[in-house]
Formats: sequence, structure tokens, C-alpha cells
Amino acid sequence: MQHQPLIAAVDLGSNSFRYQIARVEHDQLYMLDGQRESVRLAAGLTADHYLDAAAQQRALTALSRFAERLRGFPQAAVRVVGTNSLRVAKNAADFIPQAEHVLGFPIEVISGHEEARLIYLGVAHGLPPSSDNRLVMDIGGGSTEFVIGNSLNPLKLESLYMGCVSYSSRFFPDGKIHKHNLKQAESAARSELQSIVADYRGQWKLALGSSGTAKMLNDVLVLNGFSLNGMTRAGMDKLRAHLLAVGDVNKLNLQGLRGDRLPVLAGGFAIMYAAFCELEIEHMQPALGALREGVLYDLFGRFHDNDMRDLTVRQLMQRYRVDTRQAVRVAALSQQFAQKLLGEDADETALRVLGWAGRLHEIGISVAHSGYHKHTAYILANADMPGFSKQEQARLSLLTLAQRGSLDKLPFMDMNAQDTALVMSLRLATLFYRSRSDVALPTLGVRFSGTKFYLTLAADWLAHNPATAAALQAEIQQWQALRISMQVLDS
Repeated sequence: MQHQPLIAAVDLGSNSFRYQIARVEHDQLYMLDGQRESVRLAAGLTADHYLDAAAQQRALTALSRFAERLRGFPQAAVRVVGTNSLRVAKNAADFIPQAEHVLGFPIEVISGHEEARLIYLGVAHGLPPSSDNRLVMDIGGGSTEFVIGNSLNPLKLESLYMGCVSYSSRFFPDGKIHKHNLKQAESAARSELQSIVADYRGQWKLALGSSGTAKMLNDVLVLNGFSLNGMTRAGMDKLRAHLLAVGDVNKLNLQGLRGDRLPVLAGGFAIMYAAFCELEIEHMQPALGALREGVLYDLFGRFHDNDMRDLTVRQLMQRYRVDTRQAVRVAALSQQFAQKLLGEDADETALRVLGWAGRLHEIGISVAHSGYHKHTAYILANADMPGFSKQEQARLSLLTLAQRGSLDKLPFMDMNAQDTALVMSLRLATLFYRSRSDVALPTLGVRFSGTKFYLTLAADWLAHNPATAAALQAEIQQWQALRISMQVLDS
């Protein structure tokens, strides 16, 4: 990628939306403009997990303000990530196109593990070098991420389905705090934490809390004399007693507590208190970085040939013992086909996704050779793939599912011409390299008009390669079933 002086990250959190702009100088990022909008998206999730109209409107209003600040940025210089509320909302597929239209940039919905990885990346870049393990905890509106890492490397990543907005709405809907509902909230959080206690307890030297809830709790504890430095277990006990004594978040008069934080204070406190108890945290410092900084550093890496997605693909190839030579052959030929088919419409992102699909198209063989393309598609749709959004994983899954066999299993009515061309390219690449050797291929020409596909090659080559000729005839039949004409012409 060419040098880009300004890059931006947008974090569509379940409580707040934020953007951050940074200036790139040599190998450093310098944070510039940023903005936070309290959207409380998680509060708009209905009992059956639909985003209500009010929450959607709050989100669109915030994004319209962000759009003004980001106007003029190249698309590649802005990364927008959606977190838990957009992960779980059943109508997210309807809402996201509206949000993209208002903001002017594509939105990636990331997994909980990817969110945790990016949070740690943002936090770690703001810390001095150390050989000690660190625990990073980030309480969001709908989920809470836990990471143990060393230096810039995350070692353990977890995302639990509990957040300050969802817990506040669930246990403290009217803002009242009493022993019964506070105990209920803490017990629910402690139950969620049981899945990570054995792996996390005692595995770090320094605990850090990132994002708004942790910073707010730190300010409240220190400014009100509950703690001298950072968040302590003793200070949390004092704040807990104070909350019960007042009994209503709307009657609290605490230094460091902003008005927009009142609706989510009780739920956030209950989660943090439960974590202190279950993970035996005695002291926690607020972190300087968070998700948006992590997104910026990850985006910065993509501009400097250090794309996490490339590393993830290499690791998956190693894990599933992929035949590297075959994977490289298929990836290269499929990209050549796609460039010819798409012409001026061949964007870098589509070609990169196709290249990754080519390198990973056989990982399912490690499960079973029979139907390996189905196993590959399942793995790519469901695996933890650092650097990849859920949409990117779904696209990889679709492409690899379509690499062979019947095409009637694919949702072609919902696919655009570009995705159809990518499928064609991958299928042809696997077809021509079915011998799994460096065969001398003829000069190949391809054209695609949307309903008609033309492949040109020398007839005498086909005559000397009858297995490939037969495979091409079968391929013609597959596309005919989808009302797409495929013709093989003599060059």
C-alpha cells in the first residue's frame, strides 16, 4: 500500500461510538482528533435480539457526525468495526447497509476474540517494555474481553457475554441498587467468569482496565478517597458499600462520575467487582489505549506489509498441513483469472480475499477427503481468525464451498457479479491444477458479461488433455443450471 499520512478507526461499541484519527510518521502513530458519542446500542436490543428503531436512529445520528470528520479519507485509510450488539442483533444485516450509507465507509463486524486481540494491541502499544505477563480487562456495553499478553503478543483471548449496558438494563432497570439485585448481577457475572478462572487466575503481574467503565471506576475510587492509586479490592469494597447506602444511581454525588455514565454504572461495577473476586485481582490500573487504538495499529500494519490476516492464513496452512505448492498454484492462477474477468473492477480487496481462499481451499482435507470443500467452508466460517472480520470469513467460506461440485448449494441470487467471477476463477484454478503438479498450461483467455462466460484455449491442448476437457464439459453443465452460459472457444 502507498504511504497514507492520516488513518482513522471507528469503534461501534455497544455503549459508545468513537472515532480516532492518527497521523503516520515513519514507524509511529500520533493521535490527533477523536470523538465519542453515547449511543447505548445494547439498550436497544429487544428480548428476541432485534435492534429497536430508537437505537438505530441514535446510531445513525452519531455516524452522520462522524461522516463529516472523515470526509475525504480514502476508503483504505479508515477501518470501522462493530462489536457485540452488531454481532448478536438479528436485524444487523438490515441496519448495517443504512449505517454504511450514512458513514460512507464499510463496517466490519468482528468476533469477540478479534475484539480482544485489537483491545490488547491498543493497550500494549501504550505500555513500557516489560517481560511480565499482563492482564487486560475491557468492559464494553454488551461484552467483556479478557486478555493475558506479553509485550505486544496476546497469549490468551476471551470474550464473555456480559456488559455494562446489558447488565444495567437487566438488573438495575430503574437505577435502584439494593442487596438483592446487586448480588444477582455479581452472581451472574461470577458464573460467566467460571469458564476462564482456571486459565487466567494468577497468570499475570500487572492488571489493566481499558475503556470507559474502567477509567470511570478508577476516577471515582481515587477522587472520592476510596483508593489512593488505581482500583484496589479494598477500594471496590468501599464503593460497593456506598452504592448500597445511597441505593439509587440518580442520587449519587461522586466526583469523577459523568452524567452519561450514570445509566451504566451499576452494571459495570457489578462486572468489575465479580472479576476482582473471581480472578483475585488486588490492584488494577487504567490503560491508556483501547479498541480504537488497536484498530489503528492493525490498520497501520496493513500499510506496512504486516497484515495480521496474512499471518493468520500462514498459521492455518501450517496447522492443517496444507500442500503449500498446490495452494500457491491455485491462488496465483485464480487471481490471474479474476483480474481478466473483472478488468477495471478488480479491486485489491477482492483479489486478496481470493488469494487467501486459494491458499486455504484444502484445509478441510485434514478432516476428511470426501467433501473436503464443505469441511473447509465450515472451518473458515467458524474458526478464530485474527485480523479477519466476520464478513471476510463468510466470504472465504462461500468461495471455498463453491470451489468444486454442485453450484445449487450457493446463494447466487444474493451474489453480485464480482463474487460470481471470484467463484468462477477459483473453480477453474482447481480444475486446471487437479493433477497437483506444475503442468504447462496453454494461454488462457476469459471473459464474463454477467450471464455469459467465455474461456478460450487451444483445441489441440484439450485434445492432449482429455480429463481436463471432460471436467470443463461438466463445469459447463453446472453453470447452465444457474442460467449462466459457459463456452469454451478455440484460441
